[in-house]
Amino acid sequence: MTRNRFKDALTAGETQIGLWQTLGSPITVELCAAAGFDWLLLDAEHGPYSIPVLLAQLQAMNGSASHPVVRVPATDSTSIRQVLDVGAMTILAPFVESAAQAGAIVAATRYAPEGVRGLAAGQIRASRWGRDAAYIDEANSQIGVLVQIESRAGVDAIAEIAAVNGVDGVFIGPADLAASLGYRGQPEHPEVRAVIDRLIDVARGVGKAVGVLTLNEQLAAHYIERRCTFVAVGTDVTVLAKGVDALAARFCGRAATVAGY
Repeated sequence: MTRNRFKDALTAGETQIGLWQTLGSPITVELCAAAGFDWLLLDAEHGPYSIPVLLAQLQAMNGSASHPVVRVPATDSTSIRQVLDVGAMTILAPFVESAAQAGAIVAATRYAPEGVRGLAAGQIRASRWGRDAAYIDEANSQIGVLVQIESRAGVDAIAEIAAVNGVDGVFIGPADLAASLGYRGQPEHPEVRAVIDRLIDVARGVGKAVGVLTLNEQLAAHYIERRCTFVAVGTDVTVLAKGVDALAARFCGRAATVAGY
């Protein structure tokens, strides 16, 4: 089985820079993967995704230096199983609010007896359609599990969530977290930043990698300095929108109006 180089990098403490993918297009994913980012987040939670679309995007990344991380649409075992079977090696689970939920997510990524992932290794893309005989024995150790903290409940339970065996990293979602804390639309508010810094300290304290998304380059540098090791520094939507708005402003007299994240 192919090693999960992204998971290896997080274990080694190497900083991995990523880019969000929300448009649901294999073409934009292929284009962005060619830029040399360490990882791309394929956002099946908020983007116009289906399993065939996700499959096409994973295929578009073949041979690139970027590792695909898939944010699953839901944290139930069926949703997770379908994403893994189609070939994802690392998942990001949204809105994790308890250690029990995190444990169930990890179990959904593991074959029995360690977990409850359905066994169809001879029929799935992840095992090269059964040609990778080692997949059934190696998948449990190679699948990466990232859990997203983006609510007050998640903040309150961060120590227990981060300590769950099989959780490889904690990802902080600033937009929803800000809303949950009473600062909707203000992910860079000082109170939100203070909570994020505390979450980083707690997760790092139990030996887990920490990630975050920010469109603010100075803030990205701050999080890297704070030892966040997987940091997304943009999204396909904002890169495209800002680019076309700026071009329109120069030639059509329209002002760029893309909001921050």
